[in-house]
Amino acid sequence: MLDQLLKLVEQNAGDDIIKNDAIPNQFNKDAIQDVAAQIYNGLQGQAKQGNIQELASMFKSGTVSNNPMIDQIISTITGSLASKFNVSPQTASNIANSIIPMVMNQFVKKTNDPNDRDFDLQDILKNLTGSGNVGDLLSQFTGNSNKQDAGIPNVLGNLFK
Repeated sequence: MLDQLLKLVEQNAGDDIIKNDAIPNQFNKDAIQDVAAQIYNGLQGQAKQGNIQELASMFKSGTVSNNPMIDQIISTITGSLASKFNVSPQTASNIANSIIPMVMNQFVKKTNDPNDRDFDLQDILKNLTGSGNVGDLLSQFTGNSNKQDAGIPNVLGNLFK
């Protein structure tokens, strides 16, 4: 999953990182990798905090605007860019507020595309939680305790009725 995020960040890093004079060219690759890692860590942190239903809902709804999880990721990336690449807090904030919504919207869109096998919601949730049985994990939040019906398609279907 980190590889897919890295590709999305690379595709969207043009004006915000690569052509941005605030980040010296020798640090462009490191900045891109850091942004992708911070997105991954932020999503993983949400999963570990038990926000599985919120994550699944974000991916299923297809939108990331006005999402507190995304706001938290933006804040983390702002701090990381400022400290690691000696970028002013305002510039770091501008970069994060520009690139993260684009990347996350594409990430969510690809997750909802049945023809894009690189972005499967079940695999993403497994990766974020470290759990092999996301259905059981999600059932904790949906009240579905029937293991036979706790498969990911059924649980996700129940989440979004």
